[in-house]
Amino acid sequence: MKPKLFESLMQKDGEFKEHVESLRHKAAVHPFLRRYCEVGVKEGFFSDVISALGRMHDTLVQAAYPEMIGRNIITVRPTTETMERFPLDEKAVAYRYAEGAATRLSGKKIATVDIYTNILAEASEEWTREFLEDATWNVMDSMIEKVGRALGEEETNRILALYGSIADADLAGGAPIDQGGAAMDWNGLVKLHNAVRSENWRPTVLVVSEVQLHQLLSDDKFIHAQYLPAEQTDLEQGTVTSVLGMKVQASTLVPNGTAYAIDTRVAAVMLLRRDITVEDWEDIKMGKYGVRATTRFGLGILRSNAVAKMTNISTSL
Repeated sequence: MKPKLFESLMQKDGEFKEHVESLRHKAAVHPFLRRYCEVGVKEGFFSDVISALGRMHDTLVQAAYPEMIGRNIITVRPTTETMERFPLDEKAVAYRYAEGAATRLSGKKIATVDIYTNILAEASEEWTREFLEDATWNVMDSMIEKVGRALGEEETNRILALYGSIADADLAGGAPIDQGGAAMDWNGLVKLHNAVRSENWRPTVLVVSEVQLHQLLSDDKFIHAQYLPAEQTDLEQGTVTSVLGMKVQASTLVPNGTAYAIDTRVAAVMLLRRDITVEDWEDIKMGKYGVRATTRFGLGILRSNAVAKMTNISTSL
């Protein structure tokens, strides 16, 4: 699902259309939805309730996607099933990630791993009825963006937790790589890359925290053109986009002092049962109302030795 696809979803996705129709009826009585639509129509942003709900949905999607870096470090497959079964190679080790637990499946035999789409990531924002009576359009629109960003972070945290659940002995190389308290540098990247290549996989992404990214930018090998093409390092923006064939994904959500090299083609899968959906939220007893954004998906690691992990990296610049 991409931003600005509300109309397309209404035409092609019957379940989504049914959900929006339900929200349209609630807009007459739900304080936030009613205020959002009334003010939007008054300000001339849209002509009716459906258009208002479309704007709300698109705002959430646009705000959420920049925070969803988790989808860049895992294979994402849309599905309509509640469960899908994946075969494992001989000697493979897999993990099924579920609410509050990670189940390890191991053994030197042909096996399967079942991935259930029972994980719900959600974010919400609440307001009192009194606040809503006077809320301006800009305030409500900003709050919706805030919900979208929070949802993106929640989903990414769950994907990072999946990789963090892999037992040390099942990682590429049979153990995490200890950086010995030193900063992340070119040699550290080579070690991560080599760990995955030694398992006959090819790492496609490098996952680091923002601190480790800036440590790399202090290494002269990321400054001199003979090491990296200019388009792969932007010193003004403070970014490294690619190194050793790996796309660099940096986020403050990645634990400081930890880094991963992952072959996303084979390491793990995210089964996306329902993409970003906006819903109403209310607590009538407390007199609070608002909206929430949700996604429903399943996560599973299929080949843990396609993931290399580095720990004990310096946590300061």
